[in-house]
Amino acid sequence: MRNNFQFYINGSWVEPAGDTVIDVINPADESVSGKVAIGDARDVDRAVAAARVAFETFSLTSVEDRLALFDRIIAAYQRRAGDLAHAVSEEMGAPLWLAEQYQVPVGLGHLQIGRTALAGYSFEGPHGTAHIVREPIGVCALITPWNWPLNQIACKVAAALATGCTMVVKPSEISPYSATIFAEIMHEAQTPAGVFNLVQGDGAGVGNALTAHPDVDLVSFTGSTPAGIQVALNAAQTVKRVHQELGGKSPNILLPSADLASAVAAGVAGVMINSGQSCGAPTRMLVPAERMAEASELAKAAAEQWTVGHPASSAKMGPVVSEAQWNKIQRLIQSGIDEGATLVTGGFGRPEGLETGFYVRPTVFANVKNDMAIAQQEIFGPVLSIIGYADEADAIAIANDTVFGLAAYVQGEPAQAERVARRLRAGQVTLNYADMDFAAPFGGYKQSGNGREWGEVAFGEYLETKAIIGSRRAV
Repeated sequence: MRNNFQFYINGSWVEPAGDTVIDVINPADESVSGKVAIGDARDVDRAVAAARVAFETFSLTSVEDRLALFDRIIAAYQRRAGDLAHAVSEEMGAPLWLAEQYQVPVGLGHLQIGRTALAGYSFEGPHGTAHIVREPIGVCALITPWNWPLNQIACKVAAALATGCTMVVKPSEISPYSATIFAEIMHEAQTPAGVFNLVQGDGAGVGNALTAHPDVDLVSFTGSTPAGIQVALNAAQTVKRVHQELGGKSPNILLPSADLASAVAAGVAGVMINSGQSCGAPTRMLVPAERMAEASELAKAAAEQWTVGHPASSAKMGPVVSEAQWNKIQRLIQSGIDEGATLVTGGFGRPEGLETGFYVRPTVFANVKNDMAIAQQEIFGPVLSIIGYADEADAIAIANDTVFGLAAYVQGEPAQAERVARRLRAGQVTLNYADMDFAAPFGGYKQSGNGREWGEVAFGEYLETKAIIGSRRAV
C-alpha cells in the first residue's frame, strides 16, 4: 500500500492544510493500491509563496549553475528508474515493459534534451539599436495528466528550470506515485528550496486555485480541451500567460505510394500502445477508398496481435486508467456501431477472461465517415477508425476536418508526403513513421492548445522579452 500523505513545499515534506484523502485505484484489478492527500487553496498559497521567494535568487543563477543542477537531477532520475517504472505501472496500468522501455525513458529524454538546449541557448543579444534580454517569467503552475505522467512532468520542469523559473507542480490525482518519486529526485539533487514544489490534488481544488492565483505568472496545462477552457478562464482574471497541450484526433494518411501492409501495421501499433491513451495517437487512418477492404483486413490482423492482460504479464496492452475512462470508451464504441461503421475486430465489453480491471478490447472500425462521433471525438482508448478518401485533396480535407490539430502522420513517397504535410493543420507532422524527436516542438493548432513544449522552442513559453534601447551593448 502506497501512502502519499505529504506535499513537497519549500524544500521539505510537509503536512497538508486539510485532511481530505482519497483512494488510488489500481486499474489492473480495481483494488485500492494506496491513498493520496488532496490539497486545497491553503496548500497552493504556501507553495506559490515559497516559489515566489525562491524566484528572487534562482532567476539570477548562471547557466553553469543550472547545468550542474540538471546533471544532479538526471543522475538521481537514472538511479530511481526502477522505482519510477513500478509506480507508473501500478498507478495507471501501463505494462511493466512499457513503463521500463517508454514511460520512464521519455522523462529522462526531456531532461537530457533540456540540458543540451540550455548549454547552447542565447538569453540576450543585439537587435537593431536595442539590446534584447530574455528573462524568466516567474512562478509557473505546471498541471500534468495521468497518461504519460513522467513525460509531461519532465518536459515542463526541464523548460522551467532551464530558463530560471520556479514552479508548483500539480500532477493528476489518478497518478500520484510517480510524481512523488519525481519530487524525491528533485530533493536528492539538491534543488534549491522553493524552486520545485509539489501539491497533490484535483482540478476543482488545487487546479483552480493555482490557475487563478495572482502570484502565478504562467500556467502550463496538459489535459482535455474542456478542462483547458476552464484553465484559460481562470487565468484570464490576472492576464497570466497560458500554455496548453490539449486533445487530439490525429489523422494518419496512407498515400497510394505507401506499402499498405507495413503502414497499416505501424499505424495500428501507434493507436494501441499505452492502451490508446496518447493525445497524439494516429486514431483516424485515411486510406484510398478502393483499398478499404484490404486495409481493413490488415488492420484486423495487426490489432489482434495486441494481447491484453495484467501489467505484470507479457501482454502488450494493459487496462485503461479508470472506470470512468472505460465507460466513456464503451459508449463511443457503441456509437460507432449505432452510426453504421463496420466493426472489424474488438468491440463492446472486456476481453474474454478479464472480468475484473478496466480492460478494453483492441477495436478497429472500417468504412467510417468523418462526421461520426468515433471520428470527431477523442476516445482516448485503443480504437482505430479507418476512413476512405478519393484523392490527395480529399485526404487533406478530411484530415483537417476536425476541431483538433495536435499531430498528424503521412506515409508514402517522401516528396509527396512532405507536400501533404505542409497542408495539414497540425502542430507536429510525422512522415513515414520517423522516430520521435524530443528536440522538436510539440503542441497544437485549433482546440489542441497553444504554445509549444519540448526542447529549445519550449523555453520561449517561460521567458519574457525585454528591449533595452540605448544600451551600450546594442550594435
